[in-house]
Order: sequence, then C-alpha cells, then structure tokens
Amino acid sequence: MSKMGISSISSYRGAQIFEAVGIDRDVVERYFTGTTSRVGGATLETFAVDQLRFHAEAFGEDPELQDRGIYRFRKAGEYHALNPMVFKALHKAVRTESFEDFERYADFVDQRPPTTLRDLVDYVRSDDPVPLDEVEPVEDIVARFTTQAMSHGSVSSETHETLAIAMNRLGAKSNSGEGGEDPARFQPYEHDRPERSHAAWHPETGDWGNSAIKQVASGRFGVTPSYLVSARELEIKMAQGAKPGEGGQIPGFKVSEEIARIRHSVPGVTLISPPPHHDIYSIEDLAQLIYDLKRVNEHARVGVKLVATAGVGTIAAGVAKGYADNIQISGHDGGTGASPLSSVKHAGVPWELGLAETQQVLVENGLRGRVTLRVDGGMKTGRDVVIGALLGAEEFGFGTAALVAAGCAMIRQCHLNTCPVGVATQREDLRARYQGRPEHIVNFMVYVAQQVRMILAEMGVRRLDELVGRVDLLAPKPVELGKGVTLDLDAVLRDPDPSGEQARSSRQLRNDRPEDPTLEDRILSEIRPALEAGSEVRGRYAIKTSERSVGARISGTIARHHGADGLAPGTVDLAFDGSAGQSFAAFNNRGMRLRLDGEAQDYVGKGMYGGEVVVRPFAGAATRTADGSDGASEVLVGNTVLYGATGGSLFVAGQAGERLCVRNSGARAVVEGCGDHGCEYMTGGVAVVLGATGRNFGAGMSGGVAYVYDAGETLARRVNPGMVEVDAVDDEDARVLRVLIERHLALTDSRIARRLLADWEASLARFKRVMPRPDEADDAAADAHRTVLADALEAIRVEATAVVAP
Repeated sequence: MSKMGISSISSYRGAQIFEAVGIDRDVVERYFTGTTSRVGGATLETFAVDQLRFHAEAFGEDPELQDRGIYRFRKAGEYHALNPMVFKALHKAVRTESFEDFERYADFVDQRPPTTLRDLVDYVRSDDPVPLDEVEPVEDIVARFTTQAMSHGSVSSETHETLAIAMNRLGAKSNSGEGGEDPARFQPYEHDRPERSHAAWHPETGDWGNSAIKQVASGRFGVTPSYLVSARELEIKMAQGAKPGEGGQIPGFKVSEEIARIRHSVPGVTLISPPPHHDIYSIEDLAQLIYDLKRVNEHARVGVKLVATAGVGTIAAGVAKGYADNIQISGHDGGTGASPLSSVKHAGVPWELGLAETQQVLVENGLRGRVTLRVDGGMKTGRDVVIGALLGAEEFGFGTAALVAAGCAMIRQCHLNTCPVGVATQREDLRARYQGRPEHIVNFMVYVAQQVRMILAEMGVRRLDELVGRVDLLAPKPVELGKGVTLDLDAVLRDPDPSGEQARSSRQLRNDRPEDPTLEDRILSEIRPALEAGSEVRGRYAIKTSERSVGARISGTIARHHGADGLAPGTVDLAFDGSAGQSFAAFNNRGMRLRLDGEAQDYVGKGMYGGEVVVRPFAGAATRTADGSDGASEVLVGNTVLYGATGGSLFVAGQAGERLCVRNSGARAVVEGCGDHGCEYMTGGVAVVLGATGRNFGAGMSGGVAYVYDAGETLARRVNPGMVEVDAVDDEDARVLRVLIERHLALTDSRIARRLLADWEASLARFKRVMPRPDEADDAAADAHRTVLADALEAIRVEATAVVAP
C-alpha cells in the first residue's frame, strides 16, 4: 500500500490500483468488478483445486509443507526461467565460444513449458525464405541491444565495467543505472593508472568503460554535469518492472566508501531514491525534465522508462508529446541486485501486455513515428527479440541474462551482499572471485543477433525493421496450459492499423520541439569562447517565465570542456531581472554564479553541482510582514528546490515551496521558510531555514544537517521523527550558522538575516539542529552509525565555512 503512495486503509479499500493477470473474466466481474483483466485465465474451479491440494498437503495423513521455490529454484518447486540447466548452459556457451552450445542453451529456453505470454505465440514462417547471407549483418542487429539499468552499487564495479566495455566494443549501449558512475570512466582508460587495471580489462585495446546510457532517476544519485554530458542517451527512470511505485534502494552494508563517494553520500548508510511522484507530479513535470536534459546535453537522445501496466499506452502518448526520443517498456520479470525480497513479487505485468498497448495507442494517435520503442524483461534468445519486434519494439534490453553471461550463478543473495561469484557485491574478498570478461558478454549478444538473423531468413525478410509492429505475423501457439486454464491473447495480438497507413516504427532520429532561440542560447553565443578558455564572464539580462532551464546548457558546456572540475569560483557571473521559468540554474556547474532579482518557479538548482545561486526580491519591491514578530518574507522560489543537488550554495531572501532539498547530497542552502516535506531523503549538505517549515520535515533523511529558526516552538510537531532527531545547536553549529547567515546577508541584503545577526545570542537560542539519528538496531550498529554521522557533520561544518565564507 505505502509503495503506491496510499497511507490509510480507507483510501486503499475500493481503490482498485491493481490489475488481474491470469484470472477468468467471470471471476473478475463477480468478485473484483471493474478490475482490469486482459487475458482471462483461472476459474473458480481452478482455485478450488489449488486450495484443496494445499489443505491436503498441510493436514493429510503425512503432512509436509513443501518449499515451492518462490524465490529460489527448488527441484520440486515451480519452474524458474533461469534454472540451473539454463544458466549453466549459457555459462558454457559464452566461454567455449561455441554457437552450437548457445543453440543448446536457446533450446532450453525456447522449448520450456509455457512460462511467459510470448511462449503462447509464434512467428509465421515464410513459404519463401531468404538466404542467410542476404540478411542484415550481426553488427547492425547488436547495435539495437542494450544492457538494462543495473547500478554500480547493486553490482560490483568489475561487473558494471565489464558490461560497459562489452557493449562499447559492439557499438551497442550499456546503462549506468541510477547509481552514478566513477568520473574516471567518462574518459578512455589511462595506461599510467595500473590501479584501474583488472584481469578482465585490456587497456591496450582502447576499451572504454563509459556507460552510453546514463540514467536519471528520481533520487539523482551521482548526477552531475560531467555525468550527463558523457552520455549518448539519458534515461529518465519513472519506474522499474521489479518494483513499480518504489524508488531505488540500496542497503547500508552495500554502501562502501567507493559507492558513497560516487553517490555523494555517507558509507554504511542505507540509501533510498524517492519514488517518482516526489518530483514528477504530472506529465508536464516529466516534459520539463526531458527539456532539462536536452538542454544540458544537446547531443544525447532522451528516453523515459515506463513499466508494463494497464494504461501505460496513455502515459507513453504523453511522453511522446513531451518530446522524449525513446520509450522503454519494462516487464515484471527481471530484478535488481539491491531489491529486498519484499519488492520483487506481485509487481508489474508481462512486457508483452505493456508493449502491445503502447504500440497500439501510439499508432492510433499518429505518434509512433516520433519515438523509438525499447523493451526488456527476461529476454534471453533471438526468439524473444523477434517477438518483441513484432509487437512494436525496435531496441531490446538484456538484464539478468547479461549478468549470467558475466558469471552470475543465480544464488539469489544479491540483496545480502554475499554474492559468491563477485557479481552483486561490494565486498572486496568476494569481488576478487569475479571471473567475467567483456568477451563473454560480446559472445552472448553476437549469438542472440545471429539467432535473430536465422529467424529473419525463415520469415523471408532481410532487415529487422521490416518486422517492427507486424503483429499480423504472430499467431497463437497451440499450447496446453496446466489446471485447464485458457488465456485470451486478443489484447496482445490486436492490429491497431490493419490498413498500414500509420507509421509502425520510428521515422526520425530526434523528437525535438521546434522553437526560437532561447535566452540562454543567445547568452551562450556571446560567451562560448570565454567559457571554453575558462575566462571570466559577466552579464545582466531580463528574464521571463517562458525561459526555462536557464543555466543548464552553460553548465553542460563547461563540463564538456573542463570536466568534473569545472571552473574557478565566480568565473561566470550572470545576473537576471524578472520572473524565471522552471528549472532556473538546473545542474549549475562549478564556477557559475547566477543571480536573480525577482522570483523563480519550481526546480531552482535542480541537480546543482557547484557555484552559487542568489535570489532576491524585485528591486524596490515592498516586503510583506505576515505576523509581525517573525517578519515572514515572500515566497520567491517554487517547489522542489535543490532536488538532487550534489554541491554549490543557494541563498534566497524569501521562502521556498514544498520539498526543499529533497535528496540533497552536498549543497548548502539558506532560505527564509519552506513548505511541507523539506529535506526529504537528504543524504548530505546543509539547509538553513530562517523561518517556519511545513509538515513532514526530514522524512527519510539519512545524512546532512538542517538548522531551523524555531521562534514559534513548532518544529518538534512538524518534523517526521522516523529517522531524525532535533537538538539544540552547539558552538560548532553556531560558527557554521553565522558564516552562512552572514554570507546570506552579504549576497541578498536580507532584512531577516540582518535582524538575526543584530541580536545573535538571542537568535541562536531559537535555532534547532535536525540530523539523522543513529540506527538503534543494536548497540554496535548504533555506535558505528553515530561515529559516521559525527564525522559527516564535522566535514559539513569544515566545508561550509571554507566554501561560503564572505
């Protein structure tokens, strides 16, 4: 319930947020009236037989409860798609470099008992097959393949880089996942850095460990300007098939020093990426994020990852209208090396349903030609690829199967950090056992592509493009299901355009909105030579709300020319007057100072990496006093300010909206009040609130520190006590506070800052400190966590006073 944002029983009852898969329509209509059920399935008789069998097993003459293999393969349990016969056959095939061995593996998969919806259909063979040598080459087919989003953190760095190197060799794409990536991987390997060497890497061949697809999830772990400009494609993670409705998560024992550094967090502390609804409330918000990413990296395609569920086609239509270049449809079968077991069952539906619906809706609305469709979820063979193409996909993602090719032995201990083959662990002793090589992944992808070529020949076509969306070339496969169940595949096999008048596949490389040059484009044309040379830049401009994401392209340009180090502080100093649109100072890079006299909409400083942002009221604007004694200031910036920021400083001589500093992991902020949900999921940095906060302050906060001026003694009632504690400030806190507030006064001429500093001792007594409290699971863990938090606080104090001192 909570995963779907529902917090009370009364809201859950009757909400029908689920859909039925494999339940007879008569049963659904009688007992779950109105629930979506697209394929039919089990009747009451089926359920009765199951229940009687369960009862006999538990209460018969010789009762013995069986391990049904729900999470792990058991010989007497249910069928697993990656059972030992399958994954061992794949291990052998990619290591012997034998296509015959791969075909034996593929037979295990393609001839299995019905396990997925695609096992119930087959492609139509041609009476006039074409010679294999006339079919498009392997190189063209593998270019359509990706490895799916698996973060460095869920899997080891060795595994993560193996996947990237292999896909770069093939001209295909690997996906970073939402865990960020070591900046050292953004550039080709350096021969003079032996510490980066590993038995699997071959620097002399020019291999590159950079992931072509960089994921931007709601939490924005590790998202920096250099991360963004290093990508060929940027993927917005709206959800994932294994656990729709949840954000990413990684247990504290997987957060090593390396992972914490890359994710801008604290070692040993559990990390939670907020679910998408924390920054994407509507399709317009999603369109804004697409626009942000296209601004920061004008060369990258931007995609959105969706999950197969009823109604996904409507969402996909909105994504296409929001100018995404590609859409990913993920199925429920798949997983991640960071999910707890409670997250990977009864979540999502087969990709066949989601892909078919998406293709149908896009074709029917004349949108299909604008976007590329990609599909993933348990894909293992060339047959899977071809059926995915016939249902509408042009690109194909491999997740678990790619990990198996790299050596995963399906031990099902990913979430425990105890993977014995070094694939899904951060323990150095276990990582030392890793035996995967890029060649193994290359062999797997090439063999799958070769299978695709053989099927294309059978079907009488020469290019995979000829099959995309050709659902008429799919037919139900005569298969007898267990328990007498029958499924209706009409929803999957419906052709949205039998006449063939509408585009069934992508017709353009990019789905960009035609627009006049923006304010930032005009600024960049003036300052680009200075930016590239690292010279000082100054300017002042009028701004209006239609000017969105101002600063993002400048940040990307700096990253492209100066890498992760950016520029020296204050190199770029740009002032604006007016009302800024969405995402002012998004991804603000090191060396940039953006000043705004006026006001700004949502997402100020989204993903900020460095530099300064200063927002003051309009020059000469009258200030309003809300309640006399507090002297509350105007709201000058909107919601979701500093969302996912990793550094830099923000000073606002006014109040912020809701969700201030959500997943902030390094930025410093001074504002004069904020709405609900401030500092949610924060993992680093410091927030100073010189006024009242809204409710739910500090929810999910696992790092960083907040200082709140609590004149009305209301903070204790507004803080979410789940993970934080409220204390008085000490002398070191006072030193940091004073430096930040003095800087705030110097930059904004804030009357509130002036008043607080005028009677500092009295003001200080009203400040409260909000910090994560130690995990009390056991005394040793609490002591260790307390030490980590104390060290992190001291580091924040040192950095804050050093960086922002006037």
